[in-house]
Amino acid sequence: MIQIHNSLTGEKQVLQPLEPGHVRMYCCGTTVYDYFHVGNARMLVVFDMVSRYLRYRGLRVTYVRNITDVDDKIIRRAAEAGIDWRALADRYTAALHEDLALLGCLPPDIEPRASAYIAQMLTMIGQLIERDYAYVASNGDVMYAVRKFAGYGRLSGKRLEDLQAGARVEVDTAKRDPLDFVLWKSAKPGEPAWPSPWGAGRPGWHIECSAMSTHELGTRFDIHGGGLDLKFPHHENEIAQSCGATGDSFAAIWMHNGFLNIDSEKMSKSLDNFFTAREVIQQLKHPEVLRYFLLSSQYRGPINYSREQLEQAEAALGRLYNSLRDLPAVAVVPATPASTAFQAAMDDDFNTPEALAVLQGLARAINSARDSNDLDQAAVLAGELKLLGRVLGVLTLEPAAWFKAGSPNGLADTEIEAQIAARLLARQAKDWAESDRIRDALTAAGIVVEDKAGGKTVWRRT
Repeated sequence: MIQIHNSLTGEKQVLQPLEPGHVRMYCCGTTVYDYFHVGNARMLVVFDMVSRYLRYRGLRVTYVRNITDVDDKIIRRAAEAGIDWRALADRYTAALHEDLALLGCLPPDIEPRASAYIAQMLTMIGQLIERDYAYVASNGDVMYAVRKFAGYGRLSGKRLEDLQAGARVEVDTAKRDPLDFVLWKSAKPGEPAWPSPWGAGRPGWHIECSAMSTHELGTRFDIHGGGLDLKFPHHENEIAQSCGATGDSFAAIWMHNGFLNIDSEKMSKSLDNFFTAREVIQQLKHPEVLRYFLLSSQYRGPINYSREQLEQAEAALGRLYNSLRDLPAVAVVPATPASTAFQAAMDDDFNTPEALAVLQGLARAINSARDSNDLDQAAVLAGELKLLGRVLGVLTLEPAAWFKAGSPNGLADTEIEAQIAARLLARQAKDWAESDRIRDALTAAGIVVEDKAGGKTVWRRT
C-alpha cells in the first residue's frame, strides 16, 4: 500500500485512486518570466519522481503540470524588455523544457498553458457569481467573497479572525472585505485583455489552476501538489474556488514539498538569494548530480543547498556508477530483498533517502560479488540497481559516459583521448618520462588513467 502524507488532514493516508488503477495528479508548475531556480527545481523533480514511482507500481497516471504564461511578472518583464508578453513567455517556456530534460524530468501527460484556458476560467467565475461566492466590484474587478466559503483556512490552518486582524485595507479599495481576492482583473492600458461578461480583462492567478485542473482531471481527482509556499494563499484559494463553483470536494490528497534553503533561509527570487537550475547545472559534472541531491532528503522537509552537499551527491552517484563498470546488462532482473526494501521505502510517503540508501547497499553487494569473482551474481545485481535507479530518474547513463562527463570548462573528451594516444606512443617507445608527464598532467586536470591488461588504457573524470 502506498501511503502519502495529506497536507489537508496532517496525516498519512493510503492512496486509493477514485478510479481503480488510475491516479489523476495535478501539480502547480512555474510562471515563465525567467529561468527557474533550484527551489523550483526541487518541486519539479519531486513530482516527476512521484509520477515515475506510481507508474513503476503498475498504476496508470495522468499527470498534469501547468504553465502560468499570463501574469503580472510576465507583463512587467516583457514591458522592461520591450517585447510582447507572449514572446517572453514562449522564450522561458522553451528554456523550462530544456532544463527539465537535463534534470531527467519526463514531460507531463498534459501541460496546459493558462492563456489557452480563458474560456474555462470565465465559466468558473460565472458559476461562482451565480452561487453567490463572487461579486463584481465597483472598479470592474470580479472578487471572491472569502467569508461565503465555510471551509476557508482548512488546508493552511489559518482562521478568518487571524487573517482579518493581519489584513491591510488599501485606500479606495473596491473589496467588500479585505480578505476577498481577485478572480478577474479589469483591463488596464498596455496589458493583455480578453472579453468577458464583466468587461475586458484578464484572470487572477488563483483561478487559473482551478480552471485548468478541473477541466483536465474532473471536479474530483486524486492528488494536488506543489511547493509549501503555495499552501497559502494559492492552494487555499483554489479549494474555495473549485469547491464553490462545482459543489464537489476537489483534490483527495494534497502534497507539499518543503523549502530549499540557503543559510537557513528559503531560496526565492523575492529574497534575491537564488541560483537558477541552469547556472548550477553548468557547474556540475552532470545534471544527475543536482537531481540526486534534490532527492537525498525526504520531500516534505527542508533541504539546505550548498556546494558541499552537491559534492557529496556527486560522490554518492560516483559510487553507484563505479559498481556498474564493466558489467554486462541483464535483461531479466529477479526481485530481491533490495527491491522489497526499496518499495517499502517509497511506499512510505516517497522516502527517497531510504530508497537511495538501498541503491548504495546494492552497489556494495555488487562490489562484494565482483571481489569474489562471482560476475554472474554481480551482473544480476547490477541490472537491479539500474532498474531501481531509473525509477528515481538516476543511473540513466552508461558508466563510461558518467566517468567521462565533466565540467564544460575542463578538457574535452577529444583532447583527453589525444593525450591518452600520445601516452600510449610514449610507452611503446619506452619513453617513461613522457608517459609519466602526460599521466601527471591528466591527473592534475581531474582525469584518472587506468592501464588494463593487454595494453588497454581507460580513463574517467574524478
